Amino acid sequence: MLVKDILAKEKTSFSFEFFPPKKKENWDNLFFHIKDLMPLKPSYVSVTYGAGGSTRDNTHDLVVKIEKETDLTAVSHLTCVGFTKDEIKSILENYSVSGIENILALRGDPPKGQTEWPETPGGFKYASELVEFIKKSFPQMCIGVAGFPEGHPETPNRLDEIKYLKEKVDAGADYIVTQLFFDNRDFYDFCERCSLEGINVPILAGIMPITTKHGMIRMAELAGGARLPARLLKSIERASDDNYVEKVGVHWATEQVRDLVDHQVRGIHFYTLNSSEATLKIYESLGVTSSAQLV
Repeated sequence: MLVKDILAKEKTSFSFEFFPPKKKENWDNLFFHIKDLMPLKPSYVSVTYGAGGSTRDNTHDLVVKIEKETDLTAVSHLTCVGFTKDEIKSILENYSVSGIENILALRGDPPKGQTEWPETPGGFKYASELVEFIKKSFPQMCIGVAGFPEGHPETPNRLDEIKYLKEKVDAGADYIVTQLFFDNRDFYDFCERCSLEGINVPILAGIMPITTKHGMIRMAELAGGARLPARLLKSIERASDDNYVEKVGVHWATEQVRDLVDHQVRGIHFYTLNSSEATLKIYESLGVTSSAQLV
C-alpha cells in the first residue's frame, strides 16, 4: 500500500525505522525485533541507507523481506550520493519489480571518512532533483522527504531552509518525515513555517528516545547536532547508570508522543535503532498495546 494512501485514511500514523545490519548474522536478531513490534500495528516501516549508499544491497534485501514475509508496508530510503542517474534508475527498477513502491528520497550523508558531499558526474546534487526524477520516471511510486525542525545543518538561513523544502514538495514529494527532536515546540514551529510557505503535505514527527549516555553524545555529534533541552540533560545527569538513562529517555519520549497525539499531528515516526525495547516501553507507558489505541 502507498504511504500517501495510508496517511489519507489515518488520523495519525505511527511508523518505525530500521537499518540493515552490516553482518548477515545479525539479520535474524533484527527480524526478531521487527516481528516484536508488529502487534503495535504500525502504519509502515522504513529501512535506511548507509553513508554514501554503502548498504544499498542490504537495504533492498531487507525491504523486500519485510514486504514479502510480513503484513507490513515497507519504505526504502534512497540517496543521491555516489550514484549516477542510470544507477538510480536501475535501483528503482529493481524495487518496482520487487513490489516496492514507497521511497524516502534523500541526498544522503557523505561517504565514511569524508565531510563534504561529493558531486557524482551524471548524478543528482540535491534531493529535489531525485524526487523530480522518481516522479517522472516512476509515477506510481510514493515519495517521502526529510524535514529539519531544528534547522538544516547546512542552511543557517531558516527562510532558505523552508524554501528548499518547498522545492522538494513541488517536485512531487507526498509527505515529510522530520529528523529527531526533543522539544515539541520546535516541531510545531516548523509545521507553522511550512504552512506559511504553502507546504500542505503531511508532516510526520521523528522521535528517538535516548537509551544510553553514549547514544546521547552521538546524537549531539550528528550533523548540526541535536538540541538537548536543559531539563533533559539534568535528568540524565542524575541517572546513575544507563539503565536509568533509558528510563529517563523513554519517559521523555513518551511525554513527547502524548503531547503530539493530543495535538493531532499527522504522524509519529520512531527511530528504533534496530531495537524493539524502547518503543515497546513507550507504548506501555502510554497504556496502550497498539497504535490504533493512541488516537
